Amino acid sequence: MAFLNSINTKAKAFFNSGFGTNSNSYGGRFLNKDGTANVQKRGMGFFNRISWYHTLLDMPTWKFIMIILIFYIVINFAFALIYFVIGIEYLNGIDTSSSTWVQFGQAYFFSAQTFTTVGYGHISPSGFLTSAISAAEALTGLLSFAIATGLFFGRFSKPVAFLKFSHNAIIAPYQDITALMIRITPYKNTNFTDIEAKITLGMNVLENGNLSNKFYFLDLEYDKINALNLSWTLVHPITEESPLFQFDAANFANTTGEIMVYIKTFDDMYSTVVATRTSYTFEEVVYGAKFKPMYSRSSDNSKTILHLNMLNEFERQPVL
Repeated sequence: MAFLNSINTKAKAFFNSGFGTNSNSYGGRFLNKDGTANVQKRGMGFFNRISWYHTLLDMPTWKFIMIILIFYIVINFAFALIYFVIGIEYLNGIDTSSSTWVQFGQAYFFSAQTFTTVGYGHISPSGFLTSAISAAEALTGLLSFAIATGLFFGRFSKPVAFLKFSHNAIIAPYQDITALMIRITPYKNTNFTDIEAKITLGMNVLENGNLSNKFYFLDLEYDKINALNLSWTLVHPITEESPLFQFDAANFANTTGEIMVYIKTFDDMYSTVVATRTSYTFEEVVYGAKFKPMYSRSSDNSKTILHLNMLNEFERQPVL
C-alpha cells in the first residue's frame, strides 16, 4: 500500500467524515463509482442484511423484468404441478385423452388464468380441494400483482439526480497555479436549481510511525450555483492551504488516495431535493490536462447544443 510520509501542515484535517481513521481496517476505495459505499456486511443472516424493497428499486431494469417473468413462470408451474398431483380429472374441460404433457400444459394455462383472475371459463375446478387451491392461487395473484404494481410505480417515480460525472478528475493549469477539476452535466430533460457541491479528500498518511486515514474538505472556486443547464466544472484551486499543494504526477501515482464528490440539488420535476455522489481514486486523476468544451452554438445561432458525448473529453496541458 502506498502512502505519504508527510502532508501539507497548513491543510486542516477533519474527523467527522463518516469513515474510520484506521487505514488497516479498510480494503479498496471508500465509495464505488456509482456512489454506493464499498462495504460488505457480514455477521447477520442474509435475509436480515438485505432490504428487498430497496434492492428491487435499485437493480437494473432488465434484472427487475427478468425477476417478474421468472416469478410468474415458476409460481404458475408450481400451481399447475399441484393441480396435476391432485388429479387432472378435477379440472373440468381438460381433454383426458391427450398426452400427459398436453394435460400438464392445459393445467399450466388454467393456473395462469386463475393467477391473473382472467378466467376464460374453458377449464374450471371441480371438487373442494381443487377449488380451494384455485381460490388460494387467485388471492396470491392479486397480492403479487399489487406488489409488482407498487414496485413498478416506485421505480418510475423514485427521485433520481440525473447527473453524470466525468470519468476522470484532472489537474489543470488555473490562473498562476494548478487546480483539481471535475466536470458534471445533466443528461435528461430536467431542471436543476440551487446546486451545491462538496469534495472530500481521503489519503493514507504516515504520522509518528502510524498509518492512518486523513480526510480534508477541498475548497471550491464555487460550491453553489443557481441553475445547471449545461455543464459545471468543479474547481479546487491548489493553493498553499490545500492538502494537494506541491503534489506532482509521481505523488498521485504512488499515493493511496480518494476524492469523494457529493452533489445536492433541487429538481423541479420531482419538486424535491435529490442527491448523488461518486469518487475518484488517485489512479483516476489525470495530471496535466484540461477539459474540452462540451457545448456550442447551433448552425442558425438560435440554440446552445450540449454534447453529452464529450463529458469525458480532455486534452493534455502541461502544468507549471
